[in-house]
Amino acid sequence: MKIFYDETHRLHNPAFEVFDGGQRMPYLESPERMDRILKAIRGMDSAEILAPRDFGLDPIRAVHSDAYLTFLASAWTEWLAATPEAAAASDKTALLPATFAAKRDQMPETILGKAGFFLLDLSVPVVEGTYKAALASANCALSAAEAISSSIIHDPSSPSSFILHPSSFALCRPPGHHAGREIAGGYCFLNNAAIAAQWLTRFGRVAILDVDYHAGNGTQDIFYSRADVLTISIHADPAYEYPYYAGYAQETGTGEGLGFHRNFPLPAGTDDAAYLAALDQAIDLITVYGPQSLVVSLGMDTYGGDPLGKFKLTREGIGEIGHRIAALALPTAVIMEGGYNTDELGKNVVAFLEGMESPPAMPIQP
Repeated sequence: MKIFYDETHRLHNPAFEVFDGGQRMPYLESPERMDRILKAIRGMDSAEILAPRDFGLDPIRAVHSDAYLTFLASAWTEWLAATPEAAAASDKTALLPATFAAKRDQMPETILGKAGFFLLDLSVPVVEGTYKAALASANCALSAAEAISSSIIHDPSSPSSFILHPSSFALCRPPGHHAGREIAGGYCFLNNAAIAAQWLTRFGRVAILDVDYHAGNGTQDIFYSRADVLTISIHADPAYEYPYYAGYAQETGTGEGLGFHRNFPLPAGTDDAAYLAALDQAIDLITVYGPQSLVVSLGMDTYGGDPLGKFKLTREGIGEIGHRIAALALPTAVIMEGGYNTDELGKNVVAFLEGMESPPAMPIQP
């Protein structure tokens, strides 16, 4: 399996984030996450760790607005220029607004106004290296998409035709699935999975399967009115969990995209059997859709013991998720999203990847 990774992610390393209730906390989405995953992956016989190539901005512009990309590229220097006290303490601080856009009809002119317009919450502090790290992360996802593309035969008369079923893994940081067309949130700045899926549409229809603990609201936002990308998210019910305002079962798309988005919101305490039952429904939808390729948004915060999750999945269950996704026999690009139990993170990622390389071990109907 080809695995794409770039050390540039270390440039995005905020000193803090702000939790509910105003608690200033060490940033959970830390470079240590990648260190733990890399250490575990290097113990796999089949892993080939590669640097991504630079795809330029065009594939990213196909997903995110120019105004949003301009903001990400210039936000840090613009803020320092406007705020002398921030410049004096630039190694210990980050750009975070105190006011957020309840209406998005008009973008303000000041940098704090722009930050409130483009940033959804207090988990996306912008520091000097944020934009470079986000670009490198997107290039990892695009490289993973490119790695599977040579196996896809685009034949309009046979929409499910392909010759091989390779998989690749993009070790992305920052993650991406909460980033919408022009908004950052939930540790995410550029939507890596959406960028990879959009790039793959040149070969035919694509399915995105999001198995992160949190709803993939950014991915939903980007493809909600489209039929050429089927988007499915299995996640904690937003009635009690972030992102709260998207990810409900009744949200199924709009316009041409009606019926091509599905959410599977699950209750707190969801275990392996309940999760796998939802996954089987998602797999049935993908099978009926008949895509040429699959993009998986992989989160390890479903694991029972993650500090940001309330599910009870085991490592064996995570491996079985990989088994069942592999059984679709589609060229598959796996894109790293969340997972914050750093002690177990690497072992859980390896369990998933090894699961993709072996046949299902548990009953299909749990």
